[in-house]
Amino acid sequence: MTSTVSAKPVSWKGKGKATNSEADFYDLNPMITYRLLHSRNLGVKDPLRVIALCDSDAFYAACEQIRLGIDPSRPLVVQQWDSLIAVNYPARKFGITRMEKIKEAKKKCPELVVVHVATYKEGEKEPGYWENPDTSTHKVSLDHYRRESMKVIRMFQEGLPSGEIEKASIDEAFIDFTRPVREEILRRYPYLSQVPVDAPNGADSPLPPPPPIMWDGLGTVLPVNAPSPVNSVIAVGAPGDQGISYDDSEGIDNGDDSTTWHDVALAIAAELMGKIRHDIHMKVGYTTSAGIARNKFLAKLTASYKKPNSQSILRNAAIPNYLRPLPFQKIRFLGGKLGKAIAEEYEASTVEEMQRKFGEESIWVYEILRGMDRSEVKEKSAVNKSMMASKNLPNPIMKASQGPHWIRVLAAELALRLREAREEMPALWPKTLVLHARQSYDASRSKQAAFPFTRDASVDVIASAGDKLWKELVGTDNSRTTPLKITNVALGFTGVGVMEVGQRSIDAFLKPTLTSKEARDARRDLVRRKSGSDGEAVPDRATYFVCNECGKRISLPGDLVGDGLEEVIVKEALEALRVEHTDFHYAQELSKELGDSVGSPRKFRPSSGEQTQQETKKRKPKQSGGIAKFFAAK
Repeated sequence: MTSTVSAKPVSWKGKGKATNSEADFYDLNPMITYRLLHSRNLGVKDPLRVIALCDSDAFYAACEQIRLGIDPSRPLVVQQWDSLIAVNYPARKFGITRMEKIKEAKKKCPELVVVHVATYKEGEKEPGYWENPDTSTHKVSLDHYRRESMKVIRMFQEGLPSGEIEKASIDEAFIDFTRPVREEILRRYPYLSQVPVDAPNGADSPLPPPPPIMWDGLGTVLPVNAPSPVNSVIAVGAPGDQGISYDDSEGIDNGDDSTTWHDVALAIAAELMGKIRHDIHMKVGYTTSAGIARNKFLAKLTASYKKPNSQSILRNAAIPNYLRPLPFQKIRFLGGKLGKAIAEEYEASTVEEMQRKFGEESIWVYEILRGMDRSEVKEKSAVNKSMMASKNLPNPIMKASQGPHWIRVLAAELALRLREAREEMPALWPKTLVLHARQSYDASRSKQAAFPFTRDASVDVIASAGDKLWKELVGTDNSRTTPLKITNVALGFTGVGVMEVGQRSIDAFLKPTLTSKEARDARRDLVRRKSGSDGEAVPDRATYFVCNECGKRISLPGDLVGDGLEEVIVKEALEALRVEHTDFHYAQELSKELGDSVGSPRKFRPSSGEQTQQETKKRKPKQSGGIAKFFAAK
């Protein structure tokens, strides 16, 4: 069946007129024209938009299972202090849930494998899996999970170079398949690349009927007429492996005559998603579940339709019957206390009941209850502008002298995270170190200071800087006159970015200047060293340059010279120094031109006796009035 023009939105004047008709979902089958197909950058209004949410199955538990080489069929949980923060699917079969106590979980499954999350402790540069970690002396580390998460994200990026990928959390990401799917449609169906000469409305003519779709192997296609499931279904296996169950019996028949071009787009995205998920399992060992739909909101809901190790596809035609019986608290921003309050206030529990209560006046609720979501998939910057290590203290800090213990523990986490970030981008460096401390339920207080560049941001360097901030913020045991009861302490970097030489040091501008002869000799020496013509070893990297304008030898600061620093940093630093020095000459020329324009050079500080009494009168500052007077120097 060809795509048809969408029905116009129904205009309601109040809540009572919201109905349960298909008009609630008026944009499910928009007309796809040649113009729309050939257009680019339609954004969230693209009628062929396809978004996926891919979620790693029981991620923390899977990370530990792979790290320890444990059979994935064995029940395994990840422990944090006395509670569970991750339960794999074999353990869930025994009724074990997250946040359950260890003793209760082991009663349900005596063979349960329990792994405590890694922790930092004072004196150690890296987190470890210590025996009997204590919350009063240790701090939880999620660093291993962050590293494994980045492996998965990189595989998304490698598998879909033309798509947009937004990391939603440590174990899930949104993927915008719209662009690669559009490219694939034009490749598979080349007759769509040109507008037919006999098209009645030219580029605004609708596309011809789409070809039939074979959904076998693409995933679970949600049914058009059946209600959504209450509980997720457990499947076993991995994408592409024997034992995987891609059950599409609930969906539509192959070759269904209600197929639309958006269904074609969904099917292509499902192919691409399935391949990426298969590659992730084969290369790094993690199984994933995905939901594929028209927007982020529906993709998120669809991803949980069948878990683990599966992918589900929500056609536009299936949206109404999938949403109506769904508990509306499952919708993002409508859960928790807000969802409970709304349910009690409006005496509603399902999306269908909420649809009857809300008309167009409550536009956001109105749209989200009908599966409309205009939020974009935005790829986040590879550079986190801040890094923070925090600890809630079960035993509050009662003396200032107890602070350095936790400062050092937090410094170890910051040092590791900065080092790992610089492995990806060596020129990264934080501008500021900030310390936060909170007493009981009071607002947090903070202190910060510039973090200077050093060859190695070790635990000792960060802890030393943190101790200074602690003394400034909290004081010492002898200096305090009020009781101390700190329940949370956090140490972090802010302003993380690519280093700039000018922010690090001005040593280069304090180097002794060279005479003209020394400059010429330096140039000749540099040429010989680069060419190796004098038999000297060619240097691995230059650490200075000679300015053609002034003939001075401009060198990098001492902290950027040496074999221990990455070459890419030295090269970038030298180039930044060259640009900065060029700007210096430009500023001089500009100042000279401005001085010439008024007949004589400007003098920023006249010599003694040069000013006359009349000039002194002229230079007498004008009295400020109004708000300017408030800001005037006193």
